[in-house]
Amino acid sequence: MTNRISFFLLSFCVFFLTACKDRLEIQGSTTIAELEGKVLSLRVFHDGDLVSIDSTRIMHGKFHFNGAALDSVVMANLFLGDESIMPVVLDGHPLTILLNENERKVIGSELNDTLFAFIKRKTALDLQLAELPRKESRMILEGMDHDDIIRQLNQEAAVLGKQEDRLVVRFIKDNMDNVLGPGVFMIVTSGFPYPVLNPQIEELITLASPAFLEDAYVQEYIRMARDNMEKMNE
Repeated sequence: MTNRISFFLLSFCVFFLTACKDRLEIQGSTTIAELEGKVLSLRVFHDGDLVSIDSTRIMHGKFHFNGAALDSVVMANLFLGDESIMPVVLDGHPLTILLNENERKVIGSELNDTLFAFIKRKTALDLQLAELPRKESRMILEGMDHDDIIRQLNQEAAVLGKQEDRLVVRFIKDNMDNVLGPGVFMIVTSGFPYPVLNPQIEELITLASPAFLEDAYVQEYIRMARDNMEKMNE
């Protein structure tokens, strides 16, 4: 009898642990009071669209995703309503999402650490670019010649733009064989008015690994971009 009970308990534990691995394990917290009661969703790119795989409501500053886990590593997007607010790499690890005024971050896996280190560097460049209009106002108040101001700020903007381009291209190149390369490519290109082949994207296509070119979003983007370029040339 004792052996049968022990076998039952062992079987139950194995089943429980296996079942846990089949569910998302994502805890989150926020200090933004305005988000209380709001619904968050995780969406992944599938068949040409972003499809929700799980959703949760923020209660007392906490939220929890525990839907069915995916059978592969993917980069998802965390949505607040219909607004994408941050990426999340779903790689089977238990994750913690911090969603605060001055910090949006995912903790719990190496891929997420790599992604958010990149986002931190890119955000720093974005902030420097965003500061240029305010810098222009200060320079005007200081009595500087307007033509000199425009010339200087245009030079600074060009330098920052090149630094950002190099950062993005280098990151995608370094991560072409994991989900980060295609994922960041999707984040960057989704901000374009329409799919287009600029010099940076042409460079990535030329140097791309087979895994990168086989990604569904990358394939669709390249196809649409080439169609657009042909139409413009006509």
